[in-house]
Amino acid sequence: MKDPIQRDGLRPDFWERVPLKNLTPKEWEALCDGCGKCCLNKLEDEETGEVVFTRVACRLLDDETCRCAHYEVRKQIVPECVVLTPRNIGEIAYFMPATCAYRLLHEGKPLYDWHPLISGDSESVHRAGQSVRGWTVPEMDVPVEDWEDYLIEEEL
Repeated sequence: MKDPIQRDGLRPDFWERVPLKNLTPKEWEALCDGCGKCCLNKLEDEETGEVVFTRVACRLLDDETCRCAHYEVRKQIVPECVVLTPRNIGEIAYFMPATCAYRLLHEGKPLYDWHPLISGDSESVHRAGQSVRGWTVPEMDVPVEDWEDYLIEEEL
């Protein structure tokens, strides 16, 4: 039998045993649960620093798959896209959804049962109601000055 690393590039339970800074690129990418929440436009209160999510999605978000339609070249198309890395997670974790695997692990918390790495099923995030599937509004359809009309009140 092949070693799991050689078979699929992921060490068993790596998210529980390996510090974020020591993950392979494939392991880092596997942490993404595919919820699409990070692709929602956010508003930040300049005085308090509070971040509020809106239903207004980045123009590259595919509302059905909850994935970036042009992931590999997203920075070229959307220069303001924040690329999360092991080096910057500490600086921007507060800007990520509370259910985000990167944020959870950075904060020393476990992944949720619906996370695909735990469930073994990429659709589990959607079935659990933890994705943005079907309820976003494309940013090209909403002027920035109207984003406040699309605030999400509950914590994501």
